[in-house]
Amino acid sequence: MSLTVELFDLPAHQFRVFWGASGSMWQSLWDRFLDFTGDNPLALWTVGSYVYTSLIYWSIGLAYTLLDVTGRPAVLRRYKVQPGTNEPVDPARLRTVIRQVLFNQFCTGLPLLFLMYYLLPGQTRDTIRQLPTFVTVVWQLGVCILIEEVMFYYSHRLLHDGRIYRYIHKRHHEWTAPIAITAMYAHPVENVLSNLLPIAVGVWTTGCHISVAWLWFTLAISNTLHVHSGYHLPLLPSPEQHDFHHLKFNQCYGVLGVLDWLHGTSEMFHRSKQARRDYIMTSLEPVRETHPDE
Repeated sequence: MSLTVELFDLPAHQFRVFWGASGSMWQSLWDRFLDFTGDNPLALWTVGSYVYTSLIYWSIGLAYTLLDVTGRPAVLRRYKVQPGTNEPVDPARLRTVIRQVLFNQFCTGLPLLFLMYYLLPGQTRDTIRQLPTFVTVVWQLGVCILIEEVMFYYSHRLLHDGRIYRYIHKRHHEWTAPIAITAMYAHPVENVLSNLLPIAVGVWTTGCHISVAWLWFTLAISNTLHVHSGYHLPLLPSPEQHDFHHLKFNQCYGVLGVLDWLHGTSEMFHRSKQARRDYIMTSLEPVRETHPDE
């Protein structure tokens, strides 16, 4: 074997060894989790997914809400996308948001989880027990991300059609400076069409393992909370595009921005000062200080 082949094979070999070891670790942790919760597929896909996604939504959402209500720690106010808005957030409006989100989660989210379970390929205790391979996780997540981008963009743009906007999507746009938990503050029809289905269809299409579904739910929910938060914090997804959407209404309909570029629905954004701030921060300096208003 030549030296060149050995040099290329060494990292590949080390990765296989590492993944094999970590895979065994994750499988062991998963088995312990199922020993505690039980491995009934119906219960895990429905009640388990409902509890898990609610915990993700409200743990991140309430952390932001405490910041909005108390203004503490004060140092984080430097990272506001729209300074002076929701400082503090109006309690009456906040209660309205919380009631609507809880209604949407229970009355639309839980039934959709039951539908998701019955539309998936046959689930057994054995298939629940066995975790998928790394390659399987990667391609299934990739498919879920692409499906969400397409479905969210077109359903979201449809909801902005003047003939139906005031009946459905206007509720979500009551917040021109959104806060995190307004991510699911929406008419129930919108919540199904534009929030839940773009996430669920990827799971149906790939027929993925429940662990991959939960990982996908975590990525999707945490991302929408961050981009609605009104804060551009270090190392977290940039909220600039979606915040601009709430500010201008007819720009930046998508998640990734690919379809906005293709359809020309982000041209105003790319000419704006917010576009210069649209990146993941790797320093502690707020983007508004790096790229101040002119």
